[in-house]
Amino acid sequence: MAISKADFNNINITPTASKAIKWNASANGFEAGALGGSMTLLATQTASGSATLSFTSGIDSTYKKYVFKFTDIHPAAISYFSVNFSDDGGSNYDLAKTSSSFIAYHDEADSATRLTYRTGYDLGQGTGVQPLGGDTMGVTNDNCGAGHLDLYDPSSTTFVKHFISRFSPNYNASDGSTPYAHDGFTAGYINTTAAVTAVQFAMSTGNIDVGTIKMYGIKDS
Repeated sequence: MAISKADFNNINITPTASKAIKWNASANGFEAGALGGSMTLLATQTASGSATLSFTSGIDSTYKKYVFKFTDIHPAAISYFSVNFSDDGGSNYDLAKTSSSFIAYHDEADSATRLTYRTGYDLGQGTGVQPLGGDTMGVTNDNCGAGHLDLYDPSSTTFVKHFISRFSPNYNASDGSTPYAHDGFTAGYINTTAAVTAVQFAMSTGNIDVGTIKMYGIKDS
């Protein structure tokens, strides 16, 4: 007989972290199950004059999607924020990538706006770092960035690996010009059918002065 309604006040299931109540048809009852699409925090890296922030463990077939969230990324020198990928646990970050990038910005003086494709921040089978944000940041307190990068199915050994990033660096590269609200979008793929097992973030020049990056995993169901 099909259940038409349920009294959830009288369901006795021991609460479990990152679990949801779901119906188990074979057992004909409710149970605690995994939350489909929920984010699980896997690792946190905090910069303090750091040359790189690297995630070399926890990237495997457990999750179909990995999200890297950036907060208060501040460079030690005028430079752009970047990412690279590895298929050997972080021994080498030299995988070929093809990508596109565009930016939008608006300055504090309300005198300059722009929406444009960002040539020079895209790659065509490049093995170097992938720039994020579409422009450089300066070193004043007006200059810091926040955003995220999504990496899809990195453990696949059948297909290439896609990534999408949105990074917003407050732009004031000359440290004297009018600051800009700046939004950069980057999308592309890592041209390998080997599993991607490590991700590294860095500035193009100098260190990451301060900033935090958190890695999350998301299951399909």
